[in-house]
Amino acid sequence: MDQLKAVYEAVLDGNAPAAQAGVKAAIAEGIPAETILKRGLIDAMAEVGRLFEENEYFVPEMLVSARAMQSGLSLLKPLLADAGAASAGKVVIGTVKGDLHDIGKNLVAMMLEGAGFEVIDLGTDVTPEKFVKAVVENKAQVIGMSALLTTTMGSMGTTIKALVEAGLRDKVKVMIGGAPVTDGFAKQVGADGYSPDASSAVRLARSLIG
Repeated sequence: MDQLKAVYEAVLDGNAPAAQAGVKAAIAEGIPAETILKRGLIDAMAEVGRLFEENEYFVPEMLVSARAMQSGLSLLKPLLADAGAASAGKVVIGTVKGDLHDIGKNLVAMMLEGAGFEVIDLGTDVTPEKFVKAVVENKAQVIGMSALLTTTMGSMGTTIKALVEAGLRDKVKVMIGGAPVTDGFAKQVGADGYSPDASSAVRLARSLIG
């Protein structure tokens, strides 16, 4: 199982080539893809999240670790699909209408993938209608909305209203985040939860799916 440790360490170090090499070596050794995912990638990203919360890692370190994780995950995805591996859940994520900022949203998406979630990333400037359509098409359990501008935060409430009008609100959990967003605002617009950063977003998604 030394290959799993190599994958784990490569992700912690943010070394994408080493993560890929470790995943390839683990596959060649016959280690099941799901084991590589859980013991190599997911465990490493959980540790990255812990280090971030302890102020030992910062956003740049999280980003390079998440990219290393994704480089390894890209090799595992076809094998996981063939093996019928269960995902932790489906999350539709996007930056709301009128807002083109994506660094925070991208980091949350990568951290969720690193925790075993299936992520449908709609990008930036996402209309309420597009969120609703994605929930229906993907049978998503969670929507994650991001906003960096106070002027675009209102789109979060508009999207939640669109979910209500489409008869979907009781079928999907809504989590929101972004620099100007607060827990109070989340309650005000009727979201199910608020996350201040990418690491806590993973915990929130898990708790919402329950």
